[in-house]
Amino acid sequence: MASHEEERNLNTIPVGTLGIISLRSCDELSKKVDTYLVKWRKERESEHKDTLSFAGYQRDTFLLKASTPRFGSGEGKGVILESVRGYDLYIMVDVTNHSMTYSLFGDENHMSPDDHYQDLKRIIAAVGGKARRITVIMPYLYESRQHKRSTRESLDCAIALQELVKMGVDHIITFDAHDPRVQNAIPLNGFETVPASYQFIKNLLRNVKDLQLDSQHMMVISPDEGGMKRAIYVANVLGLDMGMFYKRRDYTRVEGGRNPILAHEFLGSDVEGKDMIIIDDMISSGESVLEVAAALKARKANRIFIFSTFGLFTGGLEPFDRAYEDGIITRVLTTNLIFQRPDLFEKEWYLSTDLSKYIAYLIDTLNHDSSISELLDPVGRIHRVVARYKNGEDI
Repeated sequence: MASHEEERNLNTIPVGTLGIISLRSCDELSKKVDTYLVKWRKERESEHKDTLSFAGYQRDTFLLKASTPRFGSGEGKGVILESVRGYDLYIMVDVTNHSMTYSLFGDENHMSPDDHYQDLKRIIAAVGGKARRITVIMPYLYESRQHKRSTRESLDCAIALQELVKMGVDHIITFDAHDPRVQNAIPLNGFETVPASYQFIKNLLRNVKDLQLDSQHMMVISPDEGGMKRAIYVANVLGLDMGMFYKRRDYTRVEGGRNPILAHEFLGSDVEGKDMIIIDDMISSGESVLEVAAALKARKANRIFIFSTFGLFTGGLEPFDRAYEDGIITRVLTTNLIFQRPDLFEKEWYLSTDLSKYIAYLIDTLNHDSSISELLDPVGRIHRVVARYKNGEDI
């Protein structure tokens, strides 16, 4: 079967010489993306490859040297060590990478999302308007959980998007934004929130061989009302039924910055004996999704698989270990879009989903100024991979 790369037809000239600037937080992911781009462009046949419009089209790496050093006081700066004049620049950052540290008055300080966001702005400022176009690839959208105002409070995500646009960013690419409507803050600029549905389905089918993909044996669950759209999409594409939980909260109290959850109430058809796919945009502490899984098990559900684009695991991995030992969860799938703690890979219940190839497709296509709509809507690819699974073929 022809690969997706072989099927693509990029018959336009590049917008500019391709360059990728990876902040330290995104080093591992960006190196994988770069490997794909270097390989494709060396293999790709084009009669125009030697023309001026394709200058720098084939290189040993598209990663540009840049750094964000800190002074002893904790103040920082952005430095780009190569020319970016006329480049089509893609800046990659992971604002959740808490493993990064810097020295603050002699103490080791872990970087917060605010620190990573400031470093991103420093690099954009260092470009100094010399690039032809700037696209920011920020898989976890900075402050995306603070996407609406329900009392007198800040709207951090909207402010950040407007800041980036004012600094000269043309396009922002993120994955599974907590609420895509935040793009209304920058209505005249490019903003894409990319789903990881295809990669999750493919990874599950590759690792679990005895699934029965029909509505009698499987069901898709949204753990709250906010994730309905994701769950409806996957349920419709796979031809499955969907159920949802809604959180009954105590609005008279605030604990840890939110109203405490009293119970998870279920809406949907009978789950007894069926495999469950729970879909959410992120696992923060994991408390919510594990309560949902336990509630499904109490209703006699069979195996439970969790899809979550961002696995933060702020409460540690022990609750998931206990849930796995108790037979509540079978597999948890998260992506490599953000920092993955090393001990995750030792867990039997964990499956990592690699999206580096997908990001490489997006960068390659945008650099040619071609439409990415087919990449953003993977219905055809999901149907093909499901058909191969049902026929017993390798995926």
